[in-house]
Amino acid sequence: MLARMNCKSLAGKVGVVFGVANKRSIAWAIAQAWAEQGVKLIFNYQGERVKENVEELTATFGEDVAIYPCDVTSDVEIDTFFQNVRKHTARVDLLLHSVAYAPREALEGRFLSTSREAYRIAHDISAYSLIALAQRAEPLMTHGGSILAMSYYGAEKVIPNYNIMGVAKASLEACTRYLAWDMGKKAIRVNCISAGPVQTLAARGIAGFGQMIKQYEERAPLGRSCSLEEIGATGVFLASDGAASISGQVLYVDGGYQIMGM
Repeated sequence: MLARMNCKSLAGKVGVVFGVANKRSIAWAIAQAWAEQGVKLIFNYQGERVKENVEELTATFGEDVAIYPCDVTSDVEIDTFFQNVRKHTARVDLLLHSVAYAPREALEGRFLSTSREAYRIAHDISAYSLIALAQRAEPLMTHGGSILAMSYYGAEKVIPNYNIMGVAKASLEACTRYLAWDMGKKAIRVNCISAGPVQTLAARGIAGFGQMIKQYEERAPLGRSCSLEEIGATGVFLASDGAASISGQVLYVDGGYQIMGM
């Protein structure tokens, strides 16, 4: 029975995806993996440039895929987005939150130099937005569901130059736990994937990213970090009945790096 649950298809489920920016996005890797399992997807975008990228990517599915604008710092835009979602479906099963941002100057130099505004922006976009999206998704998750957020090891340990983003990711992980408690009564699971460094456009904006990759190659038990495809496969697992009893957890996909003391 357990084997059957682990292999159960996601076909027929509906997923909402936040955070696709380009073909190297972690959100896109998970979205592709979900689509391959038969999930119907609805995407957000922020800005016309990103819209073009999302339209180009979703066109590879060979059918019209719903995409709508949504700035996660705006409650009005979030409300409008989910009103648009209701035009396509009365039920949502999956929600992916792959949204994070901090001003570039806050991702280098001393953490001590973090400004009040950079702190506010990082937490609003990277952590509070998960709560805001979950609030709107909950009424649509009438058959239970799975909410996934993307974290990183910098939430747990100091990563030079990750700075305020590490603190915001720690907040995101705490939000995941509290949401898991609140939403579990409705059979809605909330988890984080903490992925090792991968070559995304956003990651390249972090000073010393190349050294970070080298560190994983030298110290992770598997001698590497992870691939986008592996993160996508983990997203499928956490969305599936195979993970039916997993909620409020941070699942590390990092070649085992997280277990190492030195």
